[in-house]
Amino acid sequence: MSLRGKKLGLLLSTHPDQPGFKHGLGLAEAAMNEGVVVYLYCIDDAIHGVNQPQLQSLAARGLKLYACAYAAHRRGLPVNDRAVFAGLAVVSDLIAATDRFVSFN
Repeated sequence: MSLRGKKLGLLLSTHPDQPGFKHGLGLAEAAMNEGVVVYLYCIDDAIHGVNQPQLQSLAARGLKLYACAYAAHRRGLPVNDRAVFAGLAVVSDLIAATDRFVSFN
């Protein structure tokens, strides 16, 4: 069964040095390799990983990268063009619009 064209939503909330963050990126990469359209939203401590080379490499390959503007503000991190900074309404939209939605906490 081909997964090409299916949509996967991922929510990462753990710091980039935690296993959940790394597992989320691994799932995103594996899905993209199978032709799945991947939407990834970083919230809470995962906001620290937005600028990581592995995540930016996936974004350059077509990963749809979102980040929580509030989490960035609370942690004193700048809002930049490395991700689409948005609120939780985007998470709701991603849950509704994807075939599967997975969270790594």
